[in-house]
Amino acid sequence: MATVPSNPPQPSVMRRLGAFFFRHPNWSLVALLILPMFWLGVFYLGSLAALLTQSFFRLDGFTGRVVRQFGLQTYQKGLFTPANMDVIGRTLLMAIVVTIASAIIAFPLSYYMARYARYRMRAILYLLVLLPLWSSYIVRVYMWKIILSQEGVLTWLFNICGLGGVLQAILNLPGVGGSSLSFSMLGTFIVFVYIWLPYMILPINAALERVPKSVIEASGDLGASPGYTFRHVILPLAWPGVVAGSIFTFSLTLGDYIIPGVVGNSSFFIGQVVFVQQGTAGNIPLAAAFTVVPVVIMGIYLLIARRQGAFDAL
Repeated sequence: MATVPSNPPQPSVMRRLGAFFFRHPNWSLVALLILPMFWLGVFYLGSLAALLTQSFFRLDGFTGRVVRQFGLQTYQKGLFTPANMDVIGRTLLMAIVVTIASAIIAFPLSYYMARYARYRMRAILYLLVLLPLWSSYIVRVYMWKIILSQEGVLTWLFNICGLGGVLQAILNLPGVGGSSLSFSMLGTFIVFVYIWLPYMILPINAALERVPKSVIEASGDLGASPGYTFRHVILPLAWPGVVAGSIFTFSLTLGDYIIPGVVGNSSFFIGQVVFVQQGTAGNIPLAAAFTVVPVVIMGIYLLIARRQGAFDAL
Protein backbone atom coordinates (compact mmCIF):
# COMPACT_ATOMS: atom_id res chain seq x y z
CA MET A 1 0.00 0.00 0.00
CA ALA A 2 1.45 3.37 -1.08
CA THR A 3 1.99 5.92 1.62
CA VAL A 4 1.16 9.59 1.16
CA PRO A 5 4.19 11.80 1.90
CA SER A 6 3.71 13.91 4.99
CA ASN A 7 5.26 16.98 3.29
CA PRO A 8 4.01 17.29 -0.34
CA PRO A 9 6.35 19.26 -2.66
CA GLN A 10 5.69 23.00 -2.69
CA PRO A 11 5.12 24.76 -6.03
CA SER A 12 8.08 26.72 -7.35
CA VAL A 13 8.37 30.45 -6.91
CA MET A 14 7.67 31.10 -10.59
CA ARG A 15 4.57 28.94 -10.48
CA ARG A 16 3.25 30.74 -7.42
CA LEU A 17 4.08 34.09 -9.01
CA GLY A 18 2.24 33.09 -12.18
CA ALA A 19 -0.77 31.98 -10.16
CA PHE A 20 -0.76 35.30 -8.28
CA PHE A 21 -0.74 37.34 -11.49
CA PHE A 22 -3.46 35.10 -12.93
CA ARG A 23 -5.71 35.84 -9.96
CA HIS A 24 -4.82 39.54 -9.94
CA PRO A 25 -4.76 40.83 -13.57
CA ASN A 26 -4.33 44.44 -12.45
CA TRP A 27 -1.03 43.61 -10.78
CA SER A 28 -0.01 41.77 -13.93
CA LEU A 29 -0.59 44.97 -15.92
CA VAL A 30 1.46 46.95 -13.39
CA ALA A 31 4.35 44.48 -13.64
CA LEU A 32 4.35 44.72 -17.43
CA LEU A 33 4.28 48.52 -17.52
CA ILE A 34 6.47 49.48 -14.58
CA LEU A 35 9.80 49.41 -16.47
CA PRO A 36 8.54 51.21 -19.62
CA MET A 37 6.76 53.81 -17.50
CA PHE A 38 9.88 54.27 -15.37
CA TRP A 39 11.93 54.83 -18.53
CA LEU A 40 9.33 57.24 -19.91
CA GLY A 41 8.95 59.15 -16.65
CA VAL A 42 12.62 59.51 -15.74
CA PHE A 43 14.54 59.64 -19.00
CA TYR A 44 11.96 61.30 -21.27
CA LEU A 45 9.59 63.39 -19.19
CA GLY A 46 12.35 64.10 -16.70
CA SER A 47 14.59 65.37 -19.48
CA LEU A 48 11.80 67.55 -20.86
CA ALA A 49 11.17 68.98 -17.39
CA ALA A 50 14.88 69.75 -16.96
CA LEU A 51 14.94 71.34 -20.41
CA LEU A 52 11.95 73.53 -19.65
CA THR A 53 13.47 74.54 -16.32
CA GLN A 54 16.77 75.54 -17.97
CA SER A 55 14.92 77.78 -20.42
CA PHE A 56 13.74 79.99 -17.54
CA PHE A 57 17.32 80.65 -16.41
CA ARG A 58 19.56 83.24 -18.02
CA LEU A 59 23.19 83.70 -18.96
CA ASP A 60 25.10 86.46 -17.22
CA GLY A 61 26.60 88.60 -19.96
CA PHE A 62 29.57 89.67 -17.81
CA THR A 63 30.69 86.40 -16.20
CA GLY A 64 29.27 84.01 -18.82
CA ARG A 65 27.76 81.84 -16.09
CA VAL A 66 24.20 80.59 -15.89
CA VAL A 67 22.12 82.47 -13.34
CA ARG A 68 19.68 79.97 -11.85
CA GLN A 69 16.85 82.37 -11.15
CA PHE A 70 13.45 81.87 -12.72
CA GLY A 71 12.44 84.54 -15.16
CA LEU A 72 11.48 85.26 -18.77
CA GLN A 73 14.56 87.23 -19.77
CA THR A 74 15.89 84.43 -21.99
CA TYR A 75 12.63 84.42 -23.93
CA GLN A 76 12.21 88.19 -24.03
CA LYS A 77 15.78 89.27 -24.84
CA GLY A 78 17.10 86.08 -26.43
CA LEU A 79 14.44 84.04 -28.20
CA PHE A 80 11.94 86.68 -29.31
CA THR A 81 14.36 88.80 -31.29
CA PRO A 82 13.90 89.50 -35.04
CA ALA A 83 16.88 87.32 -36.01
CA ASN A 84 15.77 84.36 -33.91
CA MET A 85 12.15 84.67 -35.01
CA ASP A 86 13.45 84.58 -38.58
CA VAL A 87 15.18 81.27 -37.78
CA ILE A 88 11.96 79.85 -36.33
CA GLY A 89 9.91 81.02 -39.31
CA ARG A 90 12.43 79.60 -41.80
CA THR A 91 12.46 76.23 -40.06
CA LEU A 92 8.68 76.08 -39.81
CA LEU A 93 8.26 77.04 -43.48
CA MET A 94 10.76 74.37 -44.57
CA ALA A 95 8.96 71.73 -42.49
CA ILE A 96 5.62 72.65 -44.07
CA VAL A 97 6.97 72.69 -47.64
CA VAL A 98 8.83 69.40 -47.21
CA THR A 99 5.72 67.76 -45.76
CA ILE A 100 3.50 68.93 -48.62
CA ALA A 101 6.02 67.90 -51.28
CA SER A 102 6.52 64.49 -49.66
CA ALA A 103 2.76 63.88 -49.60
CA ILE A 104 2.38 64.88 -53.26
CA ILE A 105 5.19 62.52 -54.30
CA ALA A 106 4.25 59.66 -51.97
CA PHE A 107 0.52 59.44 -52.69
CA PRO A 108 0.65 58.27 -56.35
CA LEU A 109 3.34 55.68 -55.58
CA SER A 110 1.46 54.44 -52.51
CA TYR A 111 -1.76 54.22 -54.48
CA TYR A 112 -0.10 52.18 -57.22
CA MET A 113 1.46 49.87 -54.63
CA ALA A 114 -1.84 49.38 -52.82
CA ARG A 115 -4.20 49.02 -55.81
CA TYR A 116 -2.42 47.98 -58.98
CA ALA A 117 0.97 46.43 -58.24
CA ARG A 118 1.11 42.65 -58.31
CA TYR A 119 2.65 40.73 -55.43
CA ARG A 120 6.18 40.58 -56.89
CA MET A 121 6.15 44.19 -58.06
CA ARG A 122 4.79 45.31 -54.70
CA ALA A 123 7.63 43.48 -52.93
CA ILE A 124 10.18 45.14 -55.23
CA LEU A 125 8.68 48.59 -54.58
CA TYR A 126 8.68 48.00 -50.82
CA LEU A 127 12.33 47.02 -51.08
CA LEU A 128 13.18 50.14 -53.07
CA VAL A 129 11.37 52.34 -50.56
CA LEU A 130 13.08 50.75 -47.55
CA LEU A 131 16.51 50.26 -49.12
CA PRO A 132 17.77 53.81 -48.42
CA LEU A 133 16.94 53.34 -44.73
CA TRP A 134 19.46 50.50 -44.53
CA SER A 135 22.37 52.83 -45.20
CA SER A 136 23.82 55.44 -42.90
CA TYR A 137 21.97 58.73 -42.61
CA ILE A 138 25.23 60.68 -42.81
CA VAL A 139 26.33 58.75 -45.92
CA ARG A 140 23.07 59.60 -47.70
CA VAL A 141 23.35 63.30 -46.85
CA TYR A 142 26.94 63.57 -48.10
CA MET A 143 26.02 61.54 -51.18
CA TRP A 144 23.46 64.21 -52.06
CA LYS A 145 25.99 66.94 -51.39
CA ILE A 146 28.18 65.40 -54.11
CA ILE A 147 25.20 64.95 -56.47
CA LEU A 148 24.12 68.58 -56.05
CA SER A 149 27.57 70.12 -56.32
CA GLN A 150 28.68 72.13 -59.34
CA GLU A 151 30.58 69.10 -60.61
CA GLY A 152 27.72 66.75 -59.70
CA VAL A 153 25.38 64.67 -61.83
CA LEU A 154 22.38 66.97 -61.50
CA THR A 155 24.18 70.07 -62.71
CA TRP A 156 25.71 68.04 -65.55
CA LEU A 157 22.23 66.86 -66.63
CA PHE A 158 20.92 70.43 -66.61
CA ASN A 159 23.82 71.55 -68.78
CA ILE A 160 23.41 68.63 -71.20
CA CYS A 161 19.71 69.45 -71.62
CA GLY A 162 20.50 73.11 -72.21
CA LEU A 163 18.89 74.15 -68.92
CA GLY A 164 22.02 75.44 -67.24
CA GLY A 165 20.72 79.01 -67.50
CA VAL A 166 17.43 78.01 -65.88
CA LEU A 167 19.29 76.37 -62.99
CA GLN A 168 21.47 79.46 -62.55
CA ALA A 169 18.39 81.70 -62.58
CA ILE A 170 16.85 79.57 -59.83
CA LEU A 171 20.04 79.74 -57.79
CA ASN A 172 20.03 83.54 -58.10
CA LEU A 173 16.58 83.83 -56.52
CA PRO A 174 16.76 85.53 -53.10
CA GLY A 175 16.24 83.16 -50.19
CA VAL A 176 16.29 80.07 -52.44
CA GLY A 177 19.61 79.75 -54.21
CA GLY A 178 23.28 79.93 -53.41
CA SER A 179 26.61 79.34 -55.09
CA SER A 180 25.41 75.86 -56.13
CA LEU A 181 22.63 73.42 -55.31
CA SER A 182 24.84 71.87 -52.64
CA PHE A 183 24.89 75.23 -50.81
CA SER A 184 21.32 76.43 -51.21
CA MET A 185 17.90 76.29 -49.63
CA LEU A 186 16.65 74.46 -52.72
CA GLY A 187 19.28 71.76 -52.22
CA THR A 188 18.33 71.51 -48.55
CA PHE A 189 14.70 71.05 -49.57
CA ILE A 190 15.60 68.30 -52.08
CA VAL A 191 17.65 66.37 -49.52
CA PHE A 192 14.97 66.72 -46.85
CA VAL A 193 12.32 65.29 -49.19
CA TYR A 194 14.56 62.40 -50.23
CA ILE A 195 15.55 61.49 -46.67
CA TRP A 196 12.04 61.60 -45.15
CA LEU A 197 10.02 60.32 -48.14
CA PRO A 198 9.86 56.67 -46.94
CA TYR A 199 8.26 57.83 -43.69
CA MET A 200 5.45 59.36 -45.75
CA ILE A 201 5.02 56.48 -48.22
CA LEU A 202 4.52 53.70 -45.67
CA PRO A 203 1.63 55.26 -43.64
CA ILE A 204 -0.18 56.37 -46.79
CA ASN A 205 0.22 52.91 -48.32
CA ALA A 206 -1.12 51.29 -45.14
CA ALA A 207 -4.14 53.61 -45.15
CA LEU A 208 -4.86 52.97 -48.83
CA GLU A 209 -4.70 49.21 -48.34
CA ARG A 210 -7.47 49.53 -45.75
CA VAL A 211 -9.79 51.31 -48.21
CA PRO A 212 -12.33 48.66 -49.32
CA LYS A 213 -12.18 48.03 -53.05
CA SER A 214 -15.94 47.54 -53.04
CA VAL A 215 -16.43 51.17 -51.94
CA ILE A 216 -14.45 52.43 -54.95
CA GLU A 217 -16.37 50.12 -57.28
CA ALA A 218 -19.68 51.23 -55.77
CA SER A 219 -18.76 54.87 -56.40
CA GLY A 220 -18.10 54.06 -60.06
CA ASP A 221 -21.32 52.04 -60.34
CA LEU A 222 -23.28 55.03 -59.07
CA GLY A 223 -21.93 57.16 -61.91
CA ALA A 224 -19.13 59.02 -60.13
CA SER A 225 -16.19 60.06 -62.27
CA PRO A 226 -12.67 58.93 -61.28
CA GLY A 227 -11.83 62.45 -60.11
CA TYR A 228 -14.96 62.67 -57.98
CA THR A 229 -14.25 59.21 -56.50
CA PHE A 230 -10.72 60.27 -55.63
CA ARG A 231 -11.75 63.55 -54.00
CA HIS A 232 -14.79 62.29 -52.08
CA VAL A 233 -14.04 58.61 -51.42
CA ILE A 234 -10.37 57.67 -51.65
CA LEU A 235 -8.75 60.82 -50.26
CA PRO A 236 -11.01 61.15 -47.18
CA LEU A 237 -10.47 57.49 -46.29
CA ALA A 238 -6.71 57.74 -46.83
CA TRP A 239 -6.37 61.15 -45.19
CA PRO A 240 -5.45 59.77 -41.72
CA GLY A 241 -2.49 58.02 -43.36
CA VAL A 242 -1.38 61.28 -44.98
CA VAL A 243 -1.57 63.07 -41.63
CA ALA A 244 0.25 60.19 -39.93
CA GLY A 245 3.07 60.42 -42.46
CA SER A 246 3.18 64.19 -42.04
CA ILE A 247 3.91 63.72 -38.33
CA PHE A 248 7.22 62.09 -39.25
CA THR A 249 8.24 64.45 -42.06
CA PHE A 250 7.19 67.59 -40.20
CA SER A 251 8.79 66.73 -36.87
CA LEU A 252 12.00 65.34 -38.35
CA THR A 253 12.49 68.41 -40.54
CA LEU A 254 11.70 70.69 -37.63
CA GLY A 255 14.46 69.30 -35.45
CA ASP A 256 17.15 68.30 -37.94
CA TYR A 257 20.44 70.19 -37.97
CA ILE A 258 22.72 67.92 -40.01
CA ILE A 259 21.14 68.44 -43.44
CA PRO A 260 21.06 72.27 -43.20
CA GLY A 261 24.63 72.21 -41.93
CA VAL A 262 25.94 70.00 -44.73
CA VAL A 263 23.84 71.07 -47.72
CA GLY A 264 22.39 74.43 -46.71
CA ASN A 265 23.77 77.93 -46.99
CA SER A 266 24.53 80.32 -44.16
CA SER A 267 20.86 80.52 -43.11
CA PHE A 268 20.42 78.81 -39.76
CA PHE A 269 17.67 76.43 -38.65
CA ILE A 270 16.48 75.71 -35.10
CA GLY A 271 18.61 72.60 -34.73
CA GLN A 272 21.76 74.43 -35.77
CA VAL A 273 21.08 77.29 -33.35
CA VAL A 274 20.58 74.81 -30.50
CA PHE A 275 23.84 73.07 -31.40
CA VAL A 276 25.79 76.33 -31.57
CA GLN A 277 24.32 77.85 -28.41
CA GLN A 278 24.82 74.67 -26.41
CA GLY A 279 28.20 73.63 -27.78
CA THR A 280 30.08 76.74 -28.94
CA ALA A 281 28.49 79.68 -27.13
CA GLY A 282 27.69 77.79 -23.94
CA ASN A 283 24.35 79.57 -23.63
CA ILE A 284 22.37 76.64 -22.21
CA PRO A 285 19.24 78.70 -21.32
CA LEU A 286 18.88 80.08 -24.85
CA ALA A 287 19.51 76.61 -26.34
CA ALA A 288 16.81 75.21 -24.06
CA ALA A 289 14.41 78.00 -25.01
CA PHE A 290 14.99 77.27 -28.71
CA THR A 291 14.36 73.57 -28.05
CA VAL A 292 11.04 74.35 -26.41
CA VAL A 293 9.79 75.90 -29.67
CA PRO A 294 9.59 72.65 -31.72
CA VAL A 295 8.21 70.83 -28.68
CA VAL A 296 5.33 73.31 -28.44
CA ILE A 297 4.78 73.28 -32.22
CA MET A 298 4.69 69.47 -32.30
CA GLY A 299 2.35 69.39 -29.31
CA ILE A 300 -0.14 71.55 -31.21
CA TYR A 301 0.44 69.55 -34.40
CA LEU A 302 -0.19 66.23 -32.65
CA LEU A 303 -3.45 67.52 -31.20
CA ILE A 304 -4.59 68.48 -34.71
CA ALA A 305 -3.38 65.15 -36.13
CA ARG A 306 -5.25 63.24 -33.43
CA ARG A 307 -8.48 64.98 -34.42
CA GLN A 308 -7.81 63.93 -38.03
CA GLY A 309 -7.54 60.26 -37.02
CA ALA A 310 -3.81 60.01 -37.70
CA PHE A 311 -3.08 57.83 -34.67
CA ASP A 312 -5.40 55.14 -36.02
CA ALA A 313 -3.27 54.95 -39.17
CA LEU A 314 0.05 54.48 -37.36
